[in-house]
Amino acid sequence: MTTVTTRTVEYPADGLTMVGHLALPAGAGRRPAVLIGPEGPGLNDFQRRRADALAELGYVALAFDLHGGRWFTDPQEMLARCLPLLADPDRLREIGHAALDVLRAEPRTDPDRIAAIGYGTGGAVVLELGRAGVDLRAIGTVNALTTGRPGEAARIRCPVWAGVGSEDPIMPAGQRDAFAAEMQAAGVDWRLVIYGGALHAFHHPPVDQAVLPGVGHHPRHAERAWHDVVGLLDECMPAHHETGRVKRP
Repeated sequence: MTTVTTRTVEYPADGLTMVGHLALPAGAGRRPAVLIGPEGPGLNDFQRRRADALAELGYVALAFDLHGGRWFTDPQEMLARCLPLLADPDRLREIGHAALDVLRAEPRTDPDRIAAIGYGTGGAVVLELGRAGVDLRAIGTVNALTTGRPGEAARIRCPVWAGVGSEDPIMPAGQRDAFAAEMQAAGVDWRLVIYGGALHAFHHPPVDQAVLPGVGHHPRHAERAWHDVVGLLDECMPAHHETGRVKRP
């Protein structure tokens, strides 16, 4: 098994001290790098393992923080934090830029090969980095079909892949259509995958706490979505990992 080195990184953003998780692949040379944005409740061990899994494939990976080290167990508290963020593209971009600065400062990172993936609110962050014109090799999101300010999607300079559950009430058909229309009007190289029968946060294992209505795990589609995300990275920013070694977190 490839040796992966991990460490916690603290950095300021949105008036908070963010606590991210950096995973480095074996070796000493520069490698392509990936920003990983967490779901609305925050950064947990499952999402840290996403970074570790990508590092095993040869990527420098930073799972960034949204809430100053906090994981929300109360859905209403989570919404009280996330809804104002989602309504403010500039705050989302600040959170994303701060994490990107940490990733770029890592000596193992190849600054010309950086991609960003995100889930839920973390996906909204990486989409806003694209709309801000950040030079990324790829953007991948799951359950994050957010639309931006008019015309700004034209600044996206890389392929965009988005996945969503067909039964997700938080990202319903109208939201899917609006996202697709925005990407198409902007001339973005975009793809949208709809996972049949899946709810919101279908990719995340069940948690022992209250969740919003419409949230539910779908193991088969979780596996497929992870393979699709890794496939996007391999297409746009290959790390020269061995064929068939796509590992789930």
